[in-house]
Amino acid sequence: MSTSLQPLRLGKEGETGLFIEWNDGHRSVYTWKNLREQCPCASCREEKLKAEDPFRILTPEELKPKPPLAAVEITPVGYYAYKITWNDGHDTGIYTLENLRAMCECPECRSSATQNQQTSSA
Repeated sequence: MSTSLQPLRLGKEGETGLFIEWNDGHRSVYTWKNLREQCPCASCREEKLKAEDPFRILTPEELKPKPPLAAVEITPVGYYAYKITWNDGHDTGIYTLENLRAMCECPECRSSATQNQQTSSA
């Protein structure tokens, strides 16, 4: 990716996500759920690698209803990334511009990703 690729504008995409308008004319969209699941911090990456324990006992806190997942703050980190603070209290993920662009969920990018997966599995 070119180092000149920069976001021009960020904003909420309804109540369920984020949009970024890039200086190359592309408009990326993301759901809060996918952004949170793809958190790049070390503790989240480590958690994803752990095997699920089907006999783990859920705590009362885990069983309480939770508000819909959402970002409460998005802060630039230099000129290369954003830090997202979530309403679940998590705030250690630094999302680089390259990662954000690669995670785009717009129809054009999803179609392209599907085609790439089909090509690589053939």
